[in-house]
Amino acid sequence: MTTASVTEHATEFRAFVERHVAPFADDAHRQQRTRPETITALAEHGYLGAAIPREFGGRGYGALALGILAGELGRGCSSLRSLLTVHTMVAQSILRWGSRAQKETWLPRLASGTTLGALALSEPNVGSDAKSVQTRAVVEGDDVVLTGHKTWTTYGQLAHLFLVFARSEEGPSAYLVERDTPGLSVAPIEDLLGIRASMTASLRFDGCRVPRDRMVGRPGLGTSHVAAAALDSGRYTVAWGCVGILEACLEASIAYTRDREQFGVALREHQLVRQKITDMMTGYHAAKALCVEAGTLRETRDPRAMAQTSIAKYFASTAAMRAATDAVQLHGANGCSGDYPLQRYLGDAKIMEIIEGSSQIQQITIAEYGYQDYAAAPRREGTAPWRQP
Repeated sequence: MTTASVTEHATEFRAFVERHVAPFADDAHRQQRTRPETITALAEHGYLGAAIPREFGGRGYGALALGILAGELGRGCSSLRSLLTVHTMVAQSILRWGSRAQKETWLPRLASGTTLGALALSEPNVGSDAKSVQTRAVVEGDDVVLTGHKTWTTYGQLAHLFLVFARSEEGPSAYLVERDTPGLSVAPIEDLLGIRASMTASLRFDGCRVPRDRMVGRPGLGTSHVAAAALDSGRYTVAWGCVGILEACLEASIAYTRDREQFGVALREHQLVRQKITDMMTGYHAAKALCVEAGTLRETRDPRAMAQTSIAKYFASTAAMRAATDAVQLHGANGCSGDYPLQRYLGDAKIMEIIEGSSQIQQITIAEYGYQDYAAAPRREGTAPWRQP
């Protein structure tokens, strides 16, 4: 993508967020729901089909444009960014692992937004350990019968199509399940710490019967291939969403400390205030640079892309949490109230450290990448005289 294209996309996305998203984000946070008008606008602009090829009705964006979109949405409303994330995870799973019939059936609907997709992976007893899902998939004739319980399904209250991971005789597999399938019931999960407007739900499958051709990918590869790729995609847009939170915290903190006076001088003149602004601004630019690098590698299908995405997600999410904490501190009591968006930023940032692989999982993963990358690194012994034989 050229510099001109990046600027053009960024300008377009920011104008969309300023008009359709940001003005309504605090109310959505309080009401714990996303306005239908906001989702309609997202669909009408083609953003729900951002990563879907044009042949299926999508915008056909590359990784960088998708990331910039996620960043702008994250700056305006992390909940809405999470809709882009889970919807794109489902679309990209079908695009990469689905049959031709699945692609022709579902991708145009996902691209237009007439069908909203959501990922049903987490369970009450299964979080990061995706390979241990307990939901069962039993083959009966031409159907598969699903029985189990899924939770933390982002936008599960609204989604029309779920990508469900279940354990079959061949191992973990992935299935497309429509919302109105008999045996599937949806219950809202409310009062979350962050992304409160993401209309999260728990799903119960009680003898839910779907045709066998709803399987995405080969049997037994649901976790190792389909879920792994979906989570990698989700991790990428979450990392960019954290860049958006960082910028929102920076903007709010600069505006507040520039205008407010304490002890006869503007807050901006206090050295410790400038220290927090400096940390926030450095974190924002560093996180954005890591995300751009990850996006560039993804666009060229570089094998290092997955590792770079984990690094970007880990750094951006922890930097966003620090920035949100500092932003609340700079706003004092005002930052703890519902009058300012800082409370929302803080809750959203904490969620970012947990979803699509917690920071601790990222630490384990990134270290492993390090050992692989530098496996041939020579071990250097000390050179002090006392080490010599």
